[in-house]
Amino acid sequence: MLYSLHELAYHSATPFRFGAQMARQFWTSPFNPASETAIGRTAFASAGLFESVTRRYGKPAWGVETITIGDKPVRTTEQVIWSSPWCRLVRFARHLGDLKRADKPTSAPAVLIVAPLSGHYATLLRGTVEGFLQDHDVYVTDWVNARQVPMLEGRFDFFDYIDHVRTMLGQIGPRAHVVGVCQPGPPVLAACAMMAEDNDPNRPASMTFMGSPIDARLSPTVTNQLAEAKPFTWFRSNMIHTVPWPYPGFGRRVYPGFVQLYSFMSMNEDKHVDAHRDYFGHLVSGDGDAAEKHEAFYDEYLSVLDLTEEFYLQTIDIVFQQHLLARGLLEHRGRKVDLTRITDIGLMTVEGGQDDISGVGQTQAAHTLCTGLPDARRVLYVHPDVGHYGVFNGRRFRDDIYPRVRDFIARNEAIVAVPERAAAAA
Repeated sequence: MLYSLHELAYHSATPFRFGAQMARQFWTSPFNPASETAIGRTAFASAGLFESVTRRYGKPAWGVETITIGDKPVRTTEQVIWSSPWCRLVRFARHLGDLKRADKPTSAPAVLIVAPLSGHYATLLRGTVEGFLQDHDVYVTDWVNARQVPMLEGRFDFFDYIDHVRTMLGQIGPRAHVVGVCQPGPPVLAACAMMAEDNDPNRPASMTFMGSPIDARLSPTVTNQLAEAKPFTWFRSNMIHTVPWPYPGFGRRVYPGFVQLYSFMSMNEDKHVDAHRDYFGHLVSGDGDAAEKHEAFYDEYLSVLDLTEEFYLQTIDIVFQQHLLARGLLEHRGRKVDLTRITDIGLMTVEGGQDDISGVGQTQAAHTLCTGLPDARRVLYVHPDVGHYGVFNGRRFRDDIYPRVRDFIARNEAIVAVPERAAAAA
């Protein structure tokens, strides 16, 4: 019922959005003598603010057609390497001629960036992708909005997520490097452990976890405390809703993206209110640069997707309530996930000292759990001045965090012997 009411509210506001768009055009028209008056600027700003908070934000484009390496532009091509009803494996292929002009080698370590499936689209990691493209052959998991997947495609749960990670690493080939950003930490670590136990030739050469709830019992945040305070049945009764017609996933039970978005925004309500108040002021004063910066951020932040009921509830149960992976009790399709079997996959953890989603200690717990790894294959890094988003995006990510991850991947790439890679490929 909530999903239907949400859709009704959106469609009911459509005439007013059209009116706001017309008002914006009217008050910015060069033929309107009042357009530059205080009244005109205020009317324009009011219409712009109303339109921005009531419109629907679809999936953003990646927009990574060109990156700058050094001071040279390098073109990239977005390629879908593999897909399922639930995910696309996207590669950003760098133009070889441009790389030569930028004085960069044409071959580079392959890196799979596993984007979070927690409400936002993978495009939230655009800055992360652009950073890794400086030195790597980059692949990213582009998860599909559950409301777009017909019921005939069946379920997608926590264990299907693990299987997807294994499959995509197999598609990339032997000894790539995997980076799990936030939510993917536990399922990616589980996938790596099983690949290591199987001596899978496509097991990664290194794994990096950034702001991930490997052990959510440590330094619990508001998010963790909510997950533990409420009984499991509360999440099933209050957070799961049915996709309405006419979406392709009509009838599917999901955790709606708009519910997750409201939860995130309520954690920093004053911050978002202040941001929109400032946005209104920028529109009134004609500060186009500041207004565009606000719009660019919220165009991405307000774009959300739905999660399947089974994936969301299993994540709550396995990661945030029972802590099965951290306690060594996780089983995947009847098989125990044994993290001690990881012996030749480098491990790096990155945390933010100001992270209010995954507290300090939750990600680095992977080092305690992976007892089979030598110290030489481990890196633990905490940036004291970044929050959750800053762990994988922004200036401090580019200047402080990414160079450390790049060097870690390079060291592990060098460890993987050429004969081993050739044998695995054969």
